[in-house]
Amino acid sequence: MNDDVTVAFITAGANGIGKCIAETFLKEGHNVHICDNDEQAINQFLDSNPSATASIADVSDITQVKKAFDDLKRHYECLDILINNAGISGDSALTEEIAIESWQKTIDVNLNGMFYVSKLAIPLLKENNGGSIVNMSSTAGLLGVPIRSPYVASKWAIIGLTKTWAMELGPYGIRVNAICPGCVDGERIKRVIDADAKKQGKSPQQIKDVYLRQSSMRQFVEGQDIANMVSYLCSEKGSKISGQAIAVDGHTEGLFNWLD
Repeated sequence: MNDDVTVAFITAGANGIGKCIAETFLKEGHNVHICDNDEQAINQFLDSNPSATASIADVSDITQVKKAFDDLKRHYECLDILINNAGISGDSALTEEIAIESWQKTIDVNLNGMFYVSKLAIPLLKENNGGSIVNMSSTAGLLGVPIRSPYVASKWAIIGLTKTWAMELGPYGIRVNAICPGCVDGERIKRVIDADAKKQGKSPQQIKDVYLRQSSMRQFVEGQDIANMVSYLCSEKGSKISGQAIAVDGHTEGLFNWLD
C-alpha cells in the first residue's frame, strides 16, 4: 500500500454497517470515499463527516458505478482499500413463490454490483502495488436458509469470488477476504424479521426469538463489531490474511427461521 496516503472506497457507506466502517476508517486517519443510492443519507453522512467524499450510485448500474469511480479519481490519486458492502435482503418466500424480478434484483445488487465495483477497483489497486478488498457475505453464505433463496445464492457466490480473487490478486500484494456477519442489530434485520413473520403468520417477536436462538451467544452483533473486523483485515495486523470467509456472529449454530 501507499505509505503516504490511505484511501478507502466503501459501497453503501451512508447507512448501517457501511457507515460504521466508514466512520471507523475516518477515525483511524484514512481518506474515505463512499457511494450510496440514498442521497439524503449521503448528505447526513457528509454533514457529520465533512472530511469524507461521496457519490450517489446504485451499484447494480454499471454506468453509475463508473461515475462513482470518476469521482473517486478526481478526489484522490490512489486506492488502497475496497469494501464491497452494498446488498439487499431480497424476498422472504418459498422458491416457487419468488418473483423473477425479485430474484434478479437481489442478484443484480448483491452479486453483479460487487463485480462491477471490483472490476473497476482492481486496476487501481494493482497500480498502487497492493491493497485489501473486503466483501460482505453473510452466515447465509455458509449455511442454507429457508425462504431466503435469492439472498443465500448471492452470499454463497460472494465467498466463491472472494477465494478466486485472492488467488488472482495475491501475486500483486492484494489480499481479498469475506466477512460473514450474523444478524446485525438495526433496521435491516427488523425488516427481515417483519417479512418472515408476515410470511409465516407469526409475531415479529416470535421470529426474533428464533433468530436469537441461531447464535450460541443468543444475541445480535453490532455494526461496530463488523467494522472492527474490517479494520483489522485492512491493517498491517491482517497483512497475511487472504482468501478467508470470516464469521462475526457469536457462533451461528444454524439458520433455522421456520417455526412449523
